[in-house]
Amino acid sequence: MVRRWAIACVLISASTASAVELHHIKVKTGIEGLVRAPVTVTNKAAEAIACTAQLAHWYSMGLGTIAPGKNLRIALWLEEATRTPVLLNDKQENMPVEAVWCGIAGRAYETRAAIMPGVVQIACAGDERLVCD
Repeated sequence: MVRRWAIACVLISASTASAVELHHIKVKTGIEGLVRAPVTVTNKAAEAIACTAQLAHWYSMGLGTIAPGKNLRIALWLEEATRTPVLLNDKQENMPVEAVWCGIAGRAYETRAAIMPGVVQIACAGDERLVCD
């Protein structure tokens, strides 16, 4: 009985999946319509920190690890029309950014602090949780 129910679920799922229509999405490339908005993060913590950008659809992009006393320049851009923060990948594709954060390397997500696009210089410090301002 359970086996027949499982087979029925698979068949229903398969028929539903075939109804999905895929559309081509045009990805904007290059810097036309973008304004430079770089952010420099300085690590004032005793340990290395790692910075990450959260992109649309639960993707993320590592931005770099910063040794104590060192800096990381994040090459952010802003769309002129919407002021949406954007990163460019290796193909120069515009990737909208939902959030940027840094945390102590090895446990960056648990110790993270948000980085605000539009701020030019940010210093981060902390032991248990990073504080960036």
